[in-house]
Amino acid sequence: MTVNEATLDFVRQHRNDDVRRLALAVPRDGEVDVSWALQQIAGWQAARTKLPSWAATEGLLYPPHLNMEQCSSEVTARYKGRLISRLLSAIEKSDEARFSEDTPLLVDLTGGFGVDFAFMAPGRAGERCVYVEHDAQLCAISSENFPLLGLSQAQVVNGDGVDYLHGLSHAALIYLDPARRDDHGGKTYAIGDCKPDVLALGRELTDKAEAVALKLSPMLDWHKAVNDLDDSVGRHVVREVHIVSVRNECKELLLVLSNHLHGEALPEGGVRLFCVNDEEEYESVRQLPDGDPQPFMSPGDTPCYLYEPNASLMKAGIFTELAAVYHVSQVAPHSHLFVSFDDEPRMDFPGRRFQISTISSMNRREIKTALAHVETANVSVRNFPLTAEQLRKRLKLRDGGADYLFGTTLSDGSHVLFVCRKVS
Repeated sequence: MTVNEATLDFVRQHRNDDVRRLALAVPRDGEVDVSWALQQIAGWQAARTKLPSWAATEGLLYPPHLNMEQCSSEVTARYKGRLISRLLSAIEKSDEARFSEDTPLLVDLTGGFGVDFAFMAPGRAGERCVYVEHDAQLCAISSENFPLLGLSQAQVVNGDGVDYLHGLSHAALIYLDPARRDDHGGKTYAIGDCKPDVLALGRELTDKAEAVALKLSPMLDWHKAVNDLDDSVGRHVVREVHIVSVRNECKELLLVLSNHLHGEALPEGGVRLFCVNDEEEYESVRQLPDGDPQPFMSPGDTPCYLYEPNASLMKAGIFTELAAVYHVSQVAPHSHLFVSFDDEPRMDFPGRRFQISTISSMNRREIKTALAHVETANVSVRNFPLTAEQLRKRLKLRDGGADYLFGTTLSDGSHVLFVCRKVS
């Protein structure tokens, strides 16, 4: 992409300025390509938080705001990089692998801004890695950026990902992040509403690659996603499910599809489930459906510690397993909080841990006693008839402080408050 020096100087000089003020203040009749410059400044400013290693790389080009908004963060892209590296290593060691030395190792059919591709691309300088994107502007940006990111041999293809798939002979691994917006720009969540339609392509994808990595909306029910994909192919192909959270906010649902098992064998119809939240990683093998009976705390019990699973585990819904693995009891059906009765907390529990000060019913006199010395608190609710804000107002508490309040429902249907202090 050819940009004059005046525009590049403008970007360097105003990199830290407010983009909205610049847009109003800069005349548009000079040498500076103002629209392009503002796009670069806004992109770099967003990258400082979202893609810090890219923001620290001089010369990278940035796309329009929507593409920056939709691209992966560096944290989630690095996770996918580790995932793809492990999968490719397993594929290369597999006796069932069906690809030659000339077969692409990685084909990204939905390249976008190229963030995922750049962190996933294995090998020296991105050799045998193909990035496919229908937007010519994004292809031009990626062609400029990849060499600066050490991917000088990556192949950039400006074309339709589905057409490329139809013409592809074979690949070690195919990656897709289908668009989750409709023709009017509205968000979609169902697999069948995404573009390209991976349900329609499921059999071709799994026939043409040793493994397929698919990024989907974190809003999806992962059980249904697995069943839908298996049904679309006509056999059990989903081998792994990854629920990825950052700072306890669920960001991505990643599925790995394959006709072959790479690595440790799974039970019939089983999937390997990975629940990730920052540095916390929990791995489990699940068989569908799973509806084991669940042990619950008995009303009148006096537990010592309360546990709140991280966002990925909440999304996974493996509450019976958590209770068994960490020797804790669920508070009640649908409450998704856990308690223990020992003198020491379960410090390895993946989520937040609290020491219980008291448990109060919603009786006014009991509440007054329980909160006698509490003026500020962090209020949360699980399976409770009030929102956190409504509960805070009813209790006349300010937000914050060292105390934590959980409004929830016990197994006998009674509503209670857990008054706690965080255990770090």
